[in-house]
Amino acid sequence: MHISIADALKKRFHAACVLRGLKMSQVIAELIEQWLETYEAQSSTEL
Repeated sequence: MHISIADALKKRFHAACVLRGLKMSQVIAELIEQWLETYEAQSSTEL
């Protein structure tokens, strides 16, 4: 997967991940999972 984000945002994100000893891809995968859970929960209540 390739995404485009502002360099300043990428640098901030990278720094935050490094401080916590995490890989950016790990954090992004967790965020996607959280978003999907929210999206899927909202979609199921709309039916």
